[in-house]
Amino acid sequence: MMKKLMLLLSLVSVSAFASTEVCVKATDAQIEGLFERWNETLKSGDAKKVSANYLSDAVLLPTVSNKVRLTDAERVDYFEHFLEKKPTGKIDSRTIRTGCNKAIDSGVYTFTFADKSTVTARYTFTYAWDGKDWKISSHHSSAMPEG
Repeated sequence: MMKKLMLLLSLVSVSAFASTEVCVKATDAQIEGLFERWNETLKSGDAKKVSANYLSDAVLLPTVSNKVRLTDAERVDYFEHFLEKKPTGKIDSRTIRTGCNKAIDSGVYTFTFADKSTVTARYTFTYAWDGKDWKISSHHSSAMPEG
């Protein structure tokens, strides 16, 4: 009887713990700020700072590379080369959707480079709450197909 009672109490404890999981929902302004934070790290010229915006297992499908980047080292490698052009991003249009511990920011942005050239691309950032901060969980960017 005592074993059954202990098992029941442990199941109740697990159930109570699961129901207290925190649901963090970002505002649109917070998600807009995450792009600005990312863009500021681009301006820093430091690929490791840019990569720090991403979860360790985030997926990056970059604008100017055919290679999918799945690790921090791969993202750093991509950004080291991308940052050589001194990019600055600007959102042209966006749609934000938020939910419990996740958010999506999709739209069109334009990068301007040090040589004054530009590239306009479609993008999607997905964000996840890691318990302390919002991080990029996936990032897809592709140049507009119709020049």
